[in-house]
This record gives sequence, structure tokens and C-alpha cells, in this order.
Amino acid sequence: MRILLVNPNMSTDMTDTMADIARQIAGPDVDVVPLTATRGFPYIASRAEAQIAGGIALEMIADNLSGVDAVILAAFGDPGLRAARELFDLPVIGMAEAAMMNAAMLGERFSIVTFSPVMRLWYLDCAQDSGLIGRCCGVRTPSSHPADMRDMRTSLRDDVIGLARQAAEEDSADVIILGGAPLAGMAKDIAGDVPAIVIDPIAAAVAQATAMVRITHPASFARRMRKPLAKPSLGLGPALTAIVAGEQWF
Repeated sequence: MRILLVNPNMSTDMTDTMADIARQIAGPDVDVVPLTATRGFPYIASRAEAQIAGGIALEMIADNLSGVDAVILAAFGDPGLRAARELFDLPVIGMAEAAMMNAAMLGERFSIVTFSPVMRLWYLDCAQDSGLIGRCCGVRTPSSHPADMRDMRTSLRDDVIGLARQAAEEDSADVIILGGAPLAGMAKDIAGDVPAIVIDPIAAAVAQATAMVRITHPASFARRMRKPLAKPSLGLGPALTAIVAGEQWF
């Protein structure tokens, strides 16, 4: 099995961390292929940035589809997720949606804890889009945006633990989702300090991606009735242009 892990942020450090987690979850029989955006934003932190990054993610996927069984959008907020599912004939998994789906199977209510207040409204939109807003207790964040985005697993550890405890104790969250690629890998580190189940979204996405490959038949994607109309386009990359036109690229 071959899984494309697409990070539409421009941080290779984030990609490397998420790819390491993905390989641990997927196991030795799964080839995880990481990609990092070469244009766009160092990290995505708003709905506007997510719209731009979503288009970039579509081109990244289109350019690297050969031999791939599933795609993971490795940015919390899932930029381009619905569009990717329309265009590409394979499972496409968003790490935010996967985390929330898993949280709904592990408890009655979940909260999202993230690293910046600028993400709050966007992440609430993600819960709404997932259909699980009624199970979401809210989004907990520090009071201000971090001055230094590097190594937040260390610099924000105490803050994240405190926010997760508040979500469990004050909001009655059974499950805590750590939202945002910079927090990837922190769930295991703080699980013993939080009175709730803690989910790492990239781990949830990998588990879902491997499961979707195993339970679906590839031909069923190509036979879907509600696919976009094939049409010409201008200014897109060659691979995405061909796919939008209804042509086989690889």
C-alpha cells in the first residue's frame, strides 16, 4: 500500500514529524510518501489561507498520483478536502475530519485544543463541516498567538496540558483533539497528564486511510455519478489540467 501524505504548509520540519508518526502507525507494509508545499504559507492559520492552500494541495496530489492508493491532507482544517474527493479516484482523508470521526467513536463529546486563538472560528467551521458540531464542546486556545512557532511541542506543552484539562473538567469533553500540524506527536507525550482520551490527528488520518484502502474497491471511485463535469482550464499544472478535463494523467 502506498499513501501520499500532502502537507500544504511549507514547513519541512512539520512534514518530517508527521511522516515519522504516519510510518509508526501504518506499519512496514505501507509506503508513506511525504510532500511539502513549495509555495503558499509557512503554516496555515485562517480560512483565507486554507482556501489558497487547498488549490495548491490539489496540484500537489495531481502531480504525484502514480501508484498511490490513498491521500492524506496533512493540515488541520483539511484544505481542499471536498474538492480533492471530487477530482481524484481514490480515498482522500483529512486529518481534522479523521480525528473528529475517531473522537466520536471514543466518547460522547470532544474538544479541540490548538496553539493560537486565530484558529478558533476556522476549527469550529471544521466541526460543522464534519457533521459533528453537536458533539463538539468547543475550541480551547492560549490567549495569544505564539511569538515563536518553532518546537511548540516543548514551548507550549504546559499550556496545552492546561487547556486540555480545562476542556475535560469544565466542558465535559471525553476526548481531546490536538489541532494543528505543529502539535503533531504531542498526544502521546501528554496523555498521562490529561483526564481524557487525547488524539493525534495525523495518527487518526493514517489509521483511516489504511482502513479505507482495505474496505473499498478502486473501481468504485471511477464509477461515481456525482463527479465534476469535464472541462478545459487555463493556468493549472499539466496533471491537474488533464484531470479536470476528464483525462487519465498517469
